[in-house]
This record gives sequence, structure tokens and C-alpha cells, in this order.
Amino acid sequence: MAGSWKQQMVRVWAAQFLSIMGFSFALPFVAYFLQEDLGVTRPAEVRMWVALFSASTAVTMAVAAPLWGLLADRYGKRIMLIRANFAGAVVMSLMGAAQTPTALIVLRLLQGALTGTMTAAQAFLAGEMPRERRGLAVGGLSAAVFSGSMAGALLGGFAAEWLGYRAAFAVSGALLLAAGLLVLCCTRETVVPTVRSHVPEGIPESARMHWRDLPTAFYGVLGMIGAIAFVRQSDLAFLPLLVQEIHGTLERASLWSGALNACGSVAGLVAGLATGWLSDRINPLRLVIVAALVAAAFSGWQMAIHSFAVLFPVRFGAVFFAGALEPALNAWLAKRVPESRQGVAFGLASTTRSIGWAAGPIAAGAVSLLGLRAVFGFSALGFLGLALLFGAALRVRTRKDTRIA
Repeated sequence: MAGSWKQQMVRVWAAQFLSIMGFSFALPFVAYFLQEDLGVTRPAEVRMWVALFSASTAVTMAVAAPLWGLLADRYGKRIMLIRANFAGAVVMSLMGAAQTPTALIVLRLLQGALTGTMTAAQAFLAGEMPRERRGLAVGGLSAAVFSGSMAGALLGGFAAEWLGYRAAFAVSGALLLAAGLLVLCCTRETVVPTVRSHVPEGIPESARMHWRDLPTAFYGVLGMIGAIAFVRQSDLAFLPLLVQEIHGTLERASLWSGALNACGSVAGLVAGLATGWLSDRINPLRLVIVAALVAAAFSGWQMAIHSFAVLFPVRFGAVFFAGALEPALNAWLAKRVPESRQGVAFGLASTTRSIGWAAGPIAAGAVSLLGLRAVFGFSALGFLGLALLFGAALRVRTRKDTRIA
């Protein structure tokens, strides 16, 4: 039995690697796709469309994620993961055929409504893994995400430069199709969904699983996940424009941007593994306070950078410490939320995350009116705010533990 859950874990990791590699193969270069293929040339318009593109998928994902989570708890988490990958394959392929920025935004909205592979994979793994190994499973999933992002961004940069941005979207669709087939053919679900589980007669209503069975700290964790997403997403969409500014031209900018995204993904990979291991051993709140403070320093440093030799290590540091924030909270959800409510729990986490993803780029887009580099200062202030938020939560938790003792 031990071997079965380990094999299941590795196969889901591999599928998520392919899935995120697919998304990362083309999406990091949308700022250049808008300029070269869709005819958007004015800098202010480019920043506006980049902000809208980055935020739009989060809007529909925030609405759809709880519904998918509810269906996962009732009909199975594996089928939701298959659905997310196959839908992503179709939508990403269609993006490569878009002829106007408006069509691209519409497809981005569909992506948010129909995909969500990370949330589906988290819920599936959390239900299948032994409780004492859930921190490792979720941390390893984050590592798969960042390594997939690294491979996708790096290889996608070469594909975009040599074959064009539309071809990169076609490869994205193929990778997501492969991820869906891997889950379909090589995994199985052992946890019986609630709609198919029989509740014996005579069990009182109070013994059945309800919303009140969720931990009291659950909603606070959801708020923290949303705040992290807001801060992390605020500068990400504008990073290719910083690369373009430093490089001085669009020619070969996709290669530099892909390499920089790959560098950040390596940092996220290491952070995900380290966080998954640490979250099984220490208080996640203490971990994220330190990580948020150091991430603030690295994020602010990006405002003053004018060479790739400095930008690459600084971006590595920023993503490494920022990447330690959410995996610690995801590990908490995997351990503390009952199995029969984990689909809904991760769906709600996806909603709050999506709200942050939507609000972050829009707020950063407004800040960019002061200049592109002001966005990175805004991100640094956001990480400082996160450190204060986590510190306040830790003090509240400590006072509760003291009263109980």
C-alpha cells in the first residue's frame, strides 16, 4: 500500500509538471505577442492589455473554483484534474489563433473558468496521501509547478524566438493534453466521493460532516492566501516589460525573458521542497514571516537594476523567499481540513487566490502610470504588509494557545 500512494504522488507530480510547463511555454511572452502579432505598440496600451490579460483569468477562476471543488467532493477529485488539463489544452491552442487583444482576453476568461490544474491536483493528492506525508506531497507539488514553469519558460523562449509566438501556444496545448492523458491512464482514486458513500441510518445529524467541521482558523488562512496572491502577482505580469527595457529592443527579448522566468522557477522549485519539509516540523506562520521580510528586500532591489547580471540573482532571491509563502499554508490545509471537505477547501482557497491574482495586476497597472519600475516598489511594500499580517496572526494564535494551556 505504501508503494501505491508513492507512485500516485509521483504520477500527479509528473502530470502537474507537464501542465504548468504547457502554461509557461507561451503565457510569459504575451506582452511580446501583443506587440508583434496583435499590433499593440503604444507602451501605455501594452501595459493596460498586460494587466487585463493577467487579471482576467483570475476573475472567472474565483467564480468557478468553488463549484469545481464542490463537484470534486461529490463526484471525485481525479475527474476534476482530468477536466482541467483537457480544457487547458483546448483553450491554450485557441489562444495561438487569436487575431485581436479582445479575443485573447475572452479566451483568458475561459481559461480561468475551465482549468485550475493546481487546485485540482492539490485536492486529489491531499485526499490520497497519508496525513503525516501531506506536507511533503503538497510541497513536492509546488516543486513540480516551479520546475514545469522553469522548463516551459526556457524552452518556450527558444520556440517563440525561432518558430513564433503562435507556434508556442500550439505546443502549450499539446503539453496540457499529455498531462491530462497521464492522469487519465496512470492514476486511480481510492477515496470514495461523498455522493457515492453510504451513511448508515441512525447516525445523528450532528455526526455528519458540515461546514462547522472546518477548523476555525480556515477562513483566516484563506485570507492570507489571497493576500499572498495579490502581492506575488502584482509585478509578475510586468517582468517581461522590465526585460525589454533593460535589453533595449524586442529582438531576442523572449530568450532573456524565458531565461529569467526559468531562473525564478529554479528558486521556486527549491523553495517548494524546503517549505514542504519544514512545514511538517515548524509553525508555518513563523516560516512565512521571515520569508516575507526577505522577499520585500529583493523585490525592492529590482527598482534599481539596469543589467541582466544583477537582475538574475536578485530575481532568484525574490522568487525563492516569495515561493515559501503559499506552500506552507497549503500544507496546513492538507493536514487540518477533513478529507471529505478538501475539494471545497482548496476550491475556496483558489477563489481567494484568484481574487488576489485579479486585484494585484490591476493595482500594479495603476501604479505603473508612475513608471514601470514603481511596480516593483509596490511589490516590496506588499511583502512588508504580508509580514505584518502574518505577525499579527501569530500573536493571535499564541494568545489562544496560552489561554487553552
